[in-house]
Amino acid sequence: MPAAIESINFGFLLDGKWKDDGERIEILSPGTRQRVGLTYRATAADAETAIRAAARAFEVTRKMGGFERQRILRAISAGIEKNSEELARLVALEAGKPIKTARVEVDRAIFTFSVAAEEAVRIGGEYLPLDWQSSTAGRWGIVRRFPLGPIAAITPFNFPINLVAHKLAPAIAAGCTIVLKPAPQTPLTSLRLAQIIEQAGWPAGALNVLPLSNDDAGILVSDDRLKLLSFTGSTAVGWTLKQKAGKKKVVLELGGNAGVVICADANLEYAADRCVIGGFGYAGQSCISVQRILVEQSALTNFSPLWLLGFRSLRSGMYSMKAPT
Repeated sequence: MPAAIESINFGFLLDGKWKDDGERIEILSPGTRQRVGLTYRATAADAETAIRAAARAFEVTRKMGGFERQRILRAISAGIEKNSEELARLVALEAGKPIKTARVEVDRAIFTFSVAAEEAVRIGGEYLPLDWQSSTAGRWGIVRRFPLGPIAAITPFNFPINLVAHKLAPAIAAGCTIVLKPAPQTPLTSLRLAQIIEQAGWPAGALNVLPLSNDDAGILVSDDRLKLLSFTGSTAVGWTLKQKAGKKKVVLELGGNAGVVICADANLEYAADRCVIGGFGYAGQSCISVQRILVEQSALTNFSPLWLLGFRSLRSGMYSMKAPT
């Protein structure tokens, strides 16, 4: 774990303003119970205000040129890179993640916004011939793509910057506004990222980050002013939200079912190491955590003790993954 950082206090971002009133939420590191920081609970009324703000700001973002969205996304990527060590330490403390993997996650967020910057100017269309019959000879159809509208995003605790980036970066690239509900365990990283996005020039009201209770967040699922719900989390919750989402589009990233196949000609020592890390790294709290290992019969006798040795070493704190040979 990283060294302690000075406890930080964040309001939440609502319609271009940072609100620091209401119920206080103290965030403790799950590993040390050390206080990481403080934020405030948003209310159902705040959620209503956020939806109105996102709908109003969409009239600005939907008209922004690709070059403008690209400039903002590049600035966000650069802002994350400039503050990468601070963000990595915040992720590590808030989510209980090893600092090494927290740094990898921040690097992925930098990359995600950089890719989104490139895609912001690649949103094209099609020019289609319609001369399928004599009456349409010489006619053409034009297909254009338009921003969908304000979206709702709900993110989990296990990747508090990367999975937030996966929702915000494409939305900004497309010109959509966002109301984000971060995980209750890890809101501070999302709020720090929101500061960077705000400083990059994304318009006021176009991003709202609200630490809402599940009950008060219900309007984000049901309200038709939000045109898409993007949710990452458990399978049971995801399908329940889809049933409540009405006519809006829904994007779900739910629990995985990751299997590994070990063939007889594999490097069994390396494969065992990868299975231990893949299954138990970050206490298994990853959507691609190894859940099943299928071993070719002739390799089972040699593979099983290697895997068991790695597992026991992990439990004793003496484990380190080996490089392939």
